[in-house]
Amino acid sequence: MSQPHRIVFANEKGGTGKSTTAVHVAVALAYQGAKVAALDLDHRQRTFFRYFENRLDTEKRRGIELPGAMVGVFGGPSIEVLEAMIDEASEGMDFLIFDTAGRDDKYARHVATTADTLVTPLNDSFVDFDLFGHVDPDTFKVKKLSFYAELMFEARKKRGLSAHGKRDMDWIVVRNRTQHIEARNMRRLEFALSELSKRVGFRTAPGLSERVVYRELFPAGLTLLDKGHLGDMGTSHLVARQELRSLVKALNLPPVERRDEVGEAA
Repeated sequence: MSQPHRIVFANEKGGTGKSTTAVHVAVALAYQGAKVAALDLDHRQRTFFRYFENRLDTEKRRGIELPGAMVGVFGGPSIEVLEAMIDEASEGMDFLIFDTAGRDDKYARHVATTADTLVTPLNDSFVDFDLFGHVDPDTFKVKKLSFYAELMFEARKKRGLSAHGKRDMDWIVVRNRTQHIEARNMRRLEFALSELSKRVGFRTAPGLSERVVYRELFPAGLTLLDKGHLGDMGTSHLVARQELRSLVKALNLPPVERRDEVGEAA
């Protein structure tokens, strides 16, 4: 039996839009007709799980059906239990998504080593970049790798090519929330990311800008793709929706087997 494509969203730093990005990617895949399962590894906050819980409540309350994912929460106590949950969640699925905790966590490390696609959201600031590497304050060249960059680099090497012929892990640093950074600092950050990507083997992709709309959608579990159920939200969400489409395209995920594709709500 073929295994689902594993997408792991991981960053030790909180507040990067990791869960929001993971939810929207999951729903985007579901709209394409994919069968999607997910495990929320942050059993304390459960943001990913709560999003889909809210989504189910909205379906029941409004009497509608929305594309979604089968979501579970992992809370320990061992890697063996996690692997058992993964086996169960994988059955019959096209994609298996992991939303990890925003802290150093052995379970996040474990799933990172098994990822087909590893997504690390990053706010466009040197405060957040410090998680990846330390830069020279004058030249902005990367002086040394941080612990996290080394950890993910090792996870990528460990993943390698499996015995089943799977491709190498694709590590993507997604640059979220970019609109409030000054142009010169953005160029410096782009330079540092470009230099670091050559050393540790990731690529970059534009992510989601910080917008109030994401916080407004959470209580109902809705996403930008649920157009017919959003009400009057003005024009800003149109730009945000295009950002999301661009992100999903940039992830370069395997094509979904053609079955009952669900068009975005009109």
